[in-house]
Amino acid sequence: MAHTRPNIAYAVSVVSKFMHSPSEDHMGAVMRILKYLKVTPSNGLMFCKYGHTYVKGYTDADWTGSITDRRSTPRYFTFVGGNLVTWRSKKKNAVSRSSAKA
Repeated sequence: MAHTRPNIAYAVSVVSKFMHSPSEDHMGAVMRILKYLKVTPSNGLMFCKYGHTYVKGYTDADWTGSITDRRSTPRYFTFVGGNLVTWRSKKKNAVSRSSAKA
């Protein structure tokens, strides 16, 4: 059995930025994430039947959201029948020159 845990995706993405030069503070953050996983083993994606199979998508981007390098982080979520099936959030490699390009 496998669980998908979108509720920790952001926290994991933040600590993963420091893999090249981790400190004790970063290890403490990783340990907090692991402790959270230990005490919430039943959390994860649950698929329910809502009586419809509508496909809905949401997207968002923060234009120059990172203070240090001014790069945007676009994200999207896709729901099928009310259930989250895909999501992604990734910082862009280049600086966007307008909100439309972000």
